[in-house]
Amino acid sequence: MLKQSLIFYLVRRYLRFNKTQPFISITAILAFLGVSIGVMVLIVAMALMNGFDKEFERKLFIMNYPITMVSAGFDRPNEELLEDLENNFKHLKFSPFIQTQALSKANERIEGAAVFGVDFLRESAINPVFNEALLATQQNFKERLGETYMTETFQIIIGKTLQEQFGLQFHSNLLLIFTQFSPTAISLTPTMKRFSVVGTFNSGLIAYDKSYIYTTLEALRTIKAMPQDAYDGIHIHSQNPQKDIIALKEKYPHMHFVGWWEQNGNFFAALELEKRALFIVLMLIILVASLNIISSLLMTVMNRRKEIALLLTMGASTKEIKKTFLYLGNAIGISGILVGAILAAIILFVLANFPIISLPADVYGSDKLPLELSLIDLASILIGSFIIVFFSSYYPATKATQINPLQVLRNE
Repeated sequence: MLKQSLIFYLVRRYLRFNKTQPFISITAILAFLGVSIGVMVLIVAMALMNGFDKEFERKLFIMNYPITMVSAGFDRPNEELLEDLENNFKHLKFSPFIQTQALSKANERIEGAAVFGVDFLRESAINPVFNEALLATQQNFKERLGETYMTETFQIIIGKTLQEQFGLQFHSNLLLIFTQFSPTAISLTPTMKRFSVVGTFNSGLIAYDKSYIYTTLEALRTIKAMPQDAYDGIHIHSQNPQKDIIALKEKYPHMHFVGWWEQNGNFFAALELEKRALFIVLMLIILVASLNIISSLLMTVMNRRKEIALLLTMGASTKEIKKTFLYLGNAIGISGILVGAILAAIILFVLANFPIISLPADVYGSDKLPLELSLIDLASILIGSFIIVFFSSYYPATKATQINPLQVLRNE
């Protein structure tokens, strides 16, 4: 107990501002501030990176679907297969689709489009963006056309960006030029059809809002001359797609299943690499700040050589001297880590609750600054910072035990 009291007494004494050697105390203060700022910046940066990653993941997850089933050969998915899926996997939701490419034309403007023929009710059950558009569409029909609800075959729901660019309104006509060609006496002509715009969706990502168009299954079956019960594929909603895709592949080996993480693997791999690189670069800030801890402790050791020598001759062990400077360096570093974490929490609270920074939604997918700090990232920052601080304190503490008391007292 007496030895511990000596160690803590020395730590408190060395932490006081040294009026005779102010540069030593200033270096310690700079080390404290450097660690604090480094931890603060690292936590805020990781929260931002995580927030943007999760925001893009949510947007892509909505429009890409957890699992997509398509034909692996010549047999298309059909109504019989859909019923079998629903009977065998009751915890999953299914939305059959027919897909094709087209050009959308209004006045003199032309845009490329991916056209999906879907069952509106099934699609709304697995796609919240489409569901929101469908609810607005139902309201429009009731308000403007009475209780008659969406009886047309050739009707479409388009993205908000496309609607604004073309200046389309409820029940405006939009010409779609399909890649399916019809033979004539002289040449092949593309299939063209005017569709009635009955609604708009807003995914928050301009690429989807500009190029995705939804219509009925019957419309695309007519355009592509497909059998009445055939589909190009089936979108599958799952709470645990990585697990369910394995069961689906075992049950239906003649079909091809693709998870949303496989469709966008390169994109998320690039984001993860960027996040790791940012973590390493910002951790260097803490490493640089820890050099001030080393220099501050070394200067303290050199300045207190006579005092250390006296302590050793009076019975203090080298272990106690080593612990004193270890505790001193850790006190500076850990207090900096805690203050940095508190400052980061304040900054994240302010950014999350006050509109200080506004983002262009068409670029980033959201007008709010996305913030999401994972516990793994926070633990990595705190543990990594503590390790750097500990090793920064270890060398000066070891150096303090190498003082020769007889030589120091004889010369000083």
